[in-house]
Amino acid sequence: MGCDVPVRAQATNSEIPPVAKTEWIQSWIDSNLVAVAEDYWWLHEHPELSYQEQKTAEYIAAAWKQSGFEVTTNVGGFGVVALLRNGDGPTVMLRTDLDALPVTEITGLPRASQVKTKLASGATSGVMHACGHDVHMSNLIAVGRLMAANRNRWRGTLMLIGQPAEERGGGARAMIDDGLFTRFAKPDFALAVHCESTLATTVSFREGYMMANVDSVDITVHGRGGHGAAPDTTIDPIVQAAELVMSLQTIVSREVKPTEPAVITVGAIHAGTKHNIISDRCDLQLTVRSYTPEVRKLLLDSIRRKAKAIADAYGAKSPDITLSDATPALFNHRELTRRLRQTMEQSIGTHRVKEADQVMGGEDFSEFGLAGIPSVMIRVGTIEASRFEAMKNRGQVLSLHAPDYYPDIDHTLPTAVMTLALSACELLQ
Repeated sequence: MGCDVPVRAQATNSEIPPVAKTEWIQSWIDSNLVAVAEDYWWLHEHPELSYQEQKTAEYIAAAWKQSGFEVTTNVGGFGVVALLRNGDGPTVMLRTDLDALPVTEITGLPRASQVKTKLASGATSGVMHACGHDVHMSNLIAVGRLMAANRNRWRGTLMLIGQPAEERGGGARAMIDDGLFTRFAKPDFALAVHCESTLATTVSFREGYMMANVDSVDITVHGRGGHGAAPDTTIDPIVQAAELVMSLQTIVSREVKPTEPAVITVGAIHAGTKHNIISDRCDLQLTVRSYTPEVRKLLLDSIRRKAKAIADAYGAKSPDITLSDATPALFNHRELTRRLRQTMEQSIGTHRVKEADQVMGGEDFSEFGLAGIPSVMIRVGTIEASRFEAMKNRGQVLSLHAPDYYPDIDHTLPTAVMTLALSACELLQ
């Protein structure tokens, strides 16, 4: 991670001008948008959480089979792999994620999700595609149909991936460990589209690091419980944890080079049962974000060091520290990114192609790049122009994962299909 590997199966695309390719793709979109939108709405109304995407996977698999792909299900959980061989040429993998979030939808849309789930805590929550995965899936169903219906316009092998558990950061690794690149094919390129809450009809590219390493850290601070009126007979884990929370803030501000992005957030802290009881433990939950492997290691090592040192200072047992939901940073292959960006600029106009911001969110699409495949994630705007302008005037920034997030599909889906189909055609020649 952090450097490029050579791009394999490079081609020049000099025979067909990009605008000519845009015309036939746009014609297909115009004729099929109603069906694409219906796929979107079915998926939007039937969201499933990470590791539970059975019906979603069945819907995707059926659509790809109908288009003529060889389809295999239950790869790394509910993962789906679809192959369409069309002569000699490179293998291009297009990936969509399948899972939704435990978010209760408040968009007010006529076909808003009504799905409910029981959380591990016992609480009830709605389930919603609040991150645009319904767009990603309907987009890849559409691109599969488009490419299958126009095999005379490309050559090679198209490999479609329906990946589970992106929101938990484990689905890509599970599919790879289940033989994704040995049982099927190791692609020459891997592409994905991701929604963002920017202006619809625009697409964004970024070379190099675009999304962060994500580590979930659980810390149990140990103490010695007792009566709240006799603190001298105890080791108070809450006071110890409070000092740890403040100390953790200095890691980014005083140990990380100022030009290196890094975040340590304590998202939850739990201890105690009653006013006058000092508990014997305090549990903290942290999210830790970085880009480079070096900064990632520094952050995690420093968290361990500070937690242990503070426990020693209080005469307490060393804390328990565990890591989970680890997702490596997303690095877009530089040469491939430049190639696809140039294709899009020539085809849909430079005014619609933007530079993507770096963000500290995570995406396990990064696993495919780490597996040695030149990979690019492209962002697609989802907010219609008048709505976007009104939000700007109100000073509102609409976040993904929010209960009121929704894409304007009449503008988003055509752009997403064009982006992924055109990118695939650029490489499949």
